[in-house]
Amino acid sequence: MAADFGAVPSRDLNPGVVVVEDTNDEEAENMPITKEIEAEILRLYHAEHWLLNTIARQLHIHHSTVKRTLQRNGIQPQRLHLRTSIADPYIELIKSTLQKYPTITGRRIWEMAKSRGYKGGYDHFTDIVARYRQRPAEAFMRLRTFPGEQAQVDWAHFGTFKVGNAERRLLAFVMVLSWSRQVFLRFYPGDSTSNFLDGHVHAFNFFGGVARELLYDNLKSAVLERIGDAIRFNPDLLDLAARYRFAPKPVAPARGNEKGRVERAIQYVRTAFFAARQWSDLDDLNKQALDWCLGTAAERRCPGDKNKTVAEAFLEEQTQLLPLPSDPFYVRERTQVKVGKTPYVRFDLNDYSVSPDVVGKTVTVSADLNTVIVTYEGGVVAEHRRCFDKGRQLEDGLHFEQLIETKRAAKKHRGFDRLYHAAPSSKVLLEATALRGSSLGWITKNLLQMLELYGPAELEAAIKEALSCGSSHFSAVRQVLEQRRRNKGLTPPVQLSLPAHASGLSARIKPHSLASYDKLTDDTKGE
Repeated sequence: MAADFGAVPSRDLNPGVVVVEDTNDEEAENMPITKEIEAEILRLYHAEHWLLNTIARQLHIHHSTVKRTLQRNGIQPQRLHLRTSIADPYIELIKSTLQKYPTITGRRIWEMAKSRGYKGGYDHFTDIVARYRQRPAEAFMRLRTFPGEQAQVDWAHFGTFKVGNAERRLLAFVMVLSWSRQVFLRFYPGDSTSNFLDGHVHAFNFFGGVARELLYDNLKSAVLERIGDAIRFNPDLLDLAARYRFAPKPVAPARGNEKGRVERAIQYVRTAFFAARQWSDLDDLNKQALDWCLGTAAERRCPGDKNKTVAEAFLEEQTQLLPLPSDPFYVRERTQVKVGKTPYVRFDLNDYSVSPDVVGKTVTVSADLNTVIVTYEGGVVAEHRRCFDKGRQLEDGLHFEQLIETKRAAKKHRGFDRLYHAAPSSKVLLEATALRGSSLGWITKNLLQMLELYGPAELEAAIKEALSCGSSHFSAVRQVLEQRRRNKGLTPPVQLSLPAHASGLSARIKPHSLASYDKLTDDTKGE
């Protein structure tokens, strides 16, 4: 079934004129609503005791949508009729007084009703007065945009997903070209400003150009503050707009219907793309989303012209888009972090190693979705692949070689830390060793040797097995390691002997010259 994303609203018209989406009553009745609107409907009905038409009028939605929402939440149809009220006998008084004196206040009518025997409170009565007061009629008109004139943008929440030990929020960035209804869809692990801007850049590259206006809801990634028509935009979004030469346009407060195309596009994404979809990771999901934008979403009939597909309409609109700038816009998230006593910086739930030279100093962490770069006074002190797990330590061996060379006392703590991350069960083993009063340094040194020989997976399994048998001694761990290797039919691993002062992390072996052996060969030939 072809999806109709409606027409585009605009507030740049005469006062008293409200532009609505190019839709019909049937579409309005079936238009989906957000969880926020549903919660507000229930609040106004239960807490404020508003009538259905009042709720619909104030929230700018169809009355049947209000009724359907209440029914879906367990309110039976018979409860949807008007409630009897002690103010009912005074309705004619209210209507006749307002007809004769249109500007009279609600309090004055309440006082008139009290003098005639009304026993109710002021607030409830004035709400009823407001219901019957004549309002200036709003003129509605339908508006169609020109090709390349406007696109609509929004975030959509799709629950959470797991990355290792972390649970990340899954957000969909959606941009829709208003004339052709071509959709761009990309998923992100959160709704940060950097992800929001990155979505724009990918959308512009996908469309091969930029619409002249981009319409937004009043989300923080676009609008930091708004008081009436006074708007303070996010400065990062303004930088993006300056580079791509588009005009950001927020919709009026509580007028989500003004960006109905993207709202219906999000609903279309939920039902036609995301429902029952299987994906392995975010890269896989985004690849599928891109294929869907180019395939299913582009092959549907264009709501503005049923004789064309969205793809055919998009080819026409693409020629009217603003060209992309010659210099690309790089999106990076930046923050200032002070390095503690250990050479790590904490960023987005994980620790990244840095050069020990910046310990105790404030550095700049700059990240995109792929890399994390740490700089100090203009120089790069660390670069890592970004991790979206939780509680991980991302390390560069060079940083610790520098640390060991400058502070050998750090080796012991480094050994503990390395063991904890390679074999988490070693923490229990070391605690038991400390309770016995045995040397932590000795067992740590030997466990690190086993780690080098057997690897982290085997060491972790051996420690668990030894602890399960009630033994917290190093000898038990070594016996389990050797037995597991024999069971696999493998020979014992070879351990290199190093001088007592050398470390497996810092040792440097100088190759011996083979010239002396060549000389022996020459002497043999002479004989």
